[in-house]
Amino acid sequence: MIKTTLQIDGMACGMCESHVNDAVRNACKVKKVTSSHKKGTCEIISEEPLDEGTLRAAISDTGYLVLGVTAEPYVKKGLFG
Repeated sequence: MIKTTLQIDGMACGMCESHVNDAVRNACKVKKVTSSHKKGTCEIISEEPLDEGTLRAAISDTGYLVLGVTAEPYVKKGLFG
């Protein structure tokens, strides 16, 4: 699993978060996506690495700007792990 974190400029409210989340879901196959307008981030969990260009284009089409993209292996947090 891969955790991709996007730094996004332009989100101002919960609806902005929803627009970004929907854009990511429609553009890429993801397990989970959550955005925070307060932090200016979008965290995506996926089985495979995501294409940065596809993500940038999908979010740009909604009117927001991707400032940065980082990806790292995702380790699920739990009681025993």
